[in-house]
Amino acid sequence: MAQQALSSEPDSSSRGSLSRIIRQDKMPLLVLLLAALVGTLAGLVCGLFESGVHWLAEQRIALLADRPWWQLGLLGFGFSALLGFVGYFLTHTFAPEAGGSGIPEIEGAMDDLRPVRWWRVLPVKFFGGICTLSSGMVLGREGPSVQIGGNLGKMVADIFRLPKEHGHALLAAGAAGGLAAAFNAPLAGILFVMEEMRPQFRYSFLAIKAVGISAIMATLMLQNMKGQGAVITLPHYDAPALKALWLFLFMGATFGVLGFVFNKLVLACQDGYLALHQNKRHRFVAIGMLVAGTFGVLSLFAPSVTGGGTELIPHLMGDEYAMATLFLIFSVRLVATLICFCSGAPGGVFAPTLALGTLFGVVFGHLFHAAFPELGIEPGAFAIAGMGALFAATVRAPITGIVLVTEMTDNYQLILPMMITTVGATLVAQWLGGRPIYSQILERTLRLAARQKRGDGSATARAMSNLLKLLVVLAVGGLIGYFAGNRQELAQSSLLVVQQETLDRQGKAIGQLKTELGVKDTRLATQKAAFEQLQTTLKSQEAQVQELKRQLAFFE
Repeated sequence: MAQQALSSEPDSSSRGSLSRIIRQDKMPLLVLLLAALVGTLAGLVCGLFESGVHWLAEQRIALLADRPWWQLGLLGFGFSALLGFVGYFLTHTFAPEAGGSGIPEIEGAMDDLRPVRWWRVLPVKFFGGICTLSSGMVLGREGPSVQIGGNLGKMVADIFRLPKEHGHALLAAGAAGGLAAAFNAPLAGILFVMEEMRPQFRYSFLAIKAVGISAIMATLMLQNMKGQGAVITLPHYDAPALKALWLFLFMGATFGVLGFVFNKLVLACQDGYLALHQNKRHRFVAIGMLVAGTFGVLSLFAPSVTGGGTELIPHLMGDEYAMATLFLIFSVRLVATLICFCSGAPGGVFAPTLALGTLFGVVFGHLFHAAFPELGIEPGAFAIAGMGALFAATVRAPITGIVLVTEMTDNYQLILPMMITTVGATLVAQWLGGRPIYSQILERTLRLAARQKRGDGSATARAMSNLLKLLVVLAVGGLIGYFAGNRQELAQSSLLVVQQETLDRQGKAIGQLKTELGVKDTRLATQKAAFEQLQTTLKSQEAQVQELKRQLAFFE
């Protein structure tokens, strides 16, 4: 018996080791499959987000068409103020972390410094962002797309109960998919996570593959919805002569100073807004409505100084604007970007920064073209190089800026001037002591959170959170079903997933109790079998005794 026990111990340990190896081998495949799902969801939701912004903006303009000027002003202000009310109210009431770009929140979540309440952020960022971006404010949809993608990754990780390491991989994969879908730029989405989020990104071969797969799937989904063309249609410019490249270096140094100053102004304006509304809901919403209404009126009379700016960029490449007008538009948009982005609206600064860089680059291009006509460089070449320079100086991600602009504009022949400009801007901004804007915003958020801790401690808040989880998962399941042709089945499966979360928690205790009872049942079964065998033996012996008694009685 002892030898049998000793021989069974290696068998059980080897079986346990084998099962652990099988589980470890299956987990990476599961993570990669889920990364593909996250990327598909990111492309779908971000594509719908973009369509919603364009549709609502067009409806706003159509509603105000052919009106007298005084009605145009009143209705324009009122409609945009109403859209602003929805965006600001949803943000302050349900998900304050959905305000602003959202990229600092993803960076904080990857560093375990900020929570990811996807059941709140997804609906608030989606619907609130559509309202604020379509109101005419100078905001971009790219930052919200990154936050939406990251929250979708966290949602999938929570539903499938992945360990923290793999949950971080899906969070990063979702962020990459969101940026790839926003710009139709998969390489830029991958590089953004690895370069800009490098302090938080947990490098592993599995995480890198997950990020790449998500960016690819998000781009495929977006192109299936929107087409395969570049985000911004621009002319193709010839590469400048080598003797003219020093002009791009000089422009890059100037952009470095501009990026350093821009980051300082962003933080100062955010502090100014906080001093105004003091984090009180009625003040926060009232200020937001005033800002949205003002830019709604401006968008009717001066559309070049409102909106995200991606529609403006193609018009800057020709001779449509004089140099003085370009500089005026740049100055107004710079102030407008600070007013809108720093107000706490659910919208980003990504696209407005690209537009500012393009404007400043065009101004430089006209100056250089007038000063050095013999070089024959088109101002549009400086505009494209400047597009990524301000982004690199503020975000401190030069490689992402180069690849992003190249993928967006399809001007691969200008990659060397872009590299010189963006790297020069980054080095000068760093030499001045500047730091990445998203890192500074995250630090500011953490300081404010330490002073103003607001929790979800009440039973009502917990019930609302559970309800929002259910609604968000149902909405995502419905979207998948719509595109797959199985709306009803997928909506039911989404509901079952949410219900399963509750049942699993109750099932853990039941499962443990069943295990204990199972062990006891096994012992009882063994004892019962031994008892039955003993009874059989006793009956046999009793029969033998009776037979002996009969034989003795016969002889007597």
